[in-house]
Amino acid sequence: MSGLRLRETRPRISVVVPTFRHAALLRRCLDALIAQRIDPEAFEIIVVDDGHEDCVRELVLSIAQWIRAPQIRYLRPAHGRGLAGARNRGWRAAKGALIAFTDDDTLPAPDWLEAGARAFESNRQWIAVSGDVPLPATNESRAPINSEGISPGLEPAEFVTANAFVWRAALEAINGFDERFTRAMRADPDLQFRLLTQVGQVGHCAEARVMRSVPDEPWEVFLREQRNTYFDALLYKKHPRLYRERIRRMPPWDYYLIVALVLVGPVLLIVGMDEPALGCALAVLTLVGRLAGKRLRNTDYSPRRLLEMLATSAVTPFLSVYWRVRGALRFKVLFL
Repeated sequence: MSGLRLRETRPRISVVVPTFRHAALLRRCLDALIAQRIDPEAFEIIVVDDGHEDCVRELVLSIAQWIRAPQIRYLRPAHGRGLAGARNRGWRAAKGALIAFTDDDTLPAPDWLEAGARAFESNRQWIAVSGDVPLPATNESRAPINSEGISPGLEPAEFVTANAFVWRAALEAINGFDERFTRAMRADPDLQFRLLTQVGQVGHCAEARVMRSVPDEPWEVFLREQRNTYFDALLYKKHPRLYRERIRRMPPWDYYLIVALVLVGPVLLIVGMDEPALGCALAVLTLVGRLAGKRLRNTDYSPRRLLEMLATSAVTPFLSVYWRVRGALRFKVLFL
């Protein structure tokens, strides 16, 4: 298939790839970007190394010497600031009028850049476009699963910067990513909401696809992901209406109820109210079992998986409530 030549008909594209100590995954991503079906001179790749690793710098510089490769640049911020900071560093150093964002753990389809650039032709009002980020089918059984039966951090979303195209002028208008979101999960909708409310329309292009890897450590990954709820408070403070409309319509009342029952139960037992205390314990077991059941819908039923789901479902409400309350206090917002 002949490539789409963008030099004469479309703005030059700058692909920003933040990376953090994922050299092997980054190599796969760069190989896929070099194999894009467009003129190599029509785009550049900017790797922002937030992990400050010499092996990553050597990798990027060596690939940049390939004859068939587009222009590839390596940037190393003075201080690691998370994905939002790395992406800001990348797009501000970019030459292109159209900025394409992806991550080091993705595998862009061969026509990813072609499809993303072409998407703006269908609606001239769009100032940004997001694409699809499907999971590899072979990995679904071992992926960490959240309360909705979906891998945390990989939920279907309107806008994800693992696969997004934004006009540089639009990024300049809102000063890019809010670097207070030091974790990735809520920086994306914050950027989307600010683009929507301050600049213009944000579209979607299903044909622009990147595949994303699934972590191998379901226990640890799922529990670590709960820390992302800390930034839900900041997102809610900035965009309360859009947060309730597009992120979470209702607070996780079941989580709060589990925590409350666990705290009240021992008190009832101490004062001699055995039956109410037993009722609290049974209610907690029922709620945790229900949560585990929801998460088991899209996965296997092996003994190990069952144990994993029960254990993480018992711990998750406490971690989630802790980080939500801590975020509310940190960002000074009434948030549940």
